[in-house]
Amino acid sequence: QVQLVESGGGLVQAGGSLRLSCAASGSIFSINDMGWARQAPGKPRELVAEVTSGGSSNYADSVKGRFAISRDDAKKTVYLQMNSLKPEDTAVYYCNAQITPTGAGGYFYGYWGQGTQVTVSS
Repeated sequence: QVQLVESGGGLVQAGGSLRLSCAASGSIFSINDMGWARQAPGKPRELVAEVTSGGSSNYADSVKGRFAISRDDAKKTVYLQMNSLKPEDTAVYYCNAQITPTGAGGYFYGYWGQGTQVTVSS
């Protein structure tokens, strides 16, 4: 069984920083793209950042220059470094990954973590 577990959320003042981590575990053959999305109350979930298996990254316009995504394949972990945080960054942050489980015949599936709350006070 494959699981994604996030950590690192919390309460921070505007202008501060947080680092989120998301570790994949279980019977994993390979991991393709990994990323982070967020959902604020009353709003749809939106992509924040993603990183391919080759290391290419992509960001939402609202976080460019402030957030940085990275991955450590040996640890099966993706990170989101969030700097210069704003109150509008307040949301539940979810990690996601395209994972090929062991014995899946090369097919990958999308998995989501349970989410971690990030609250930025003004």
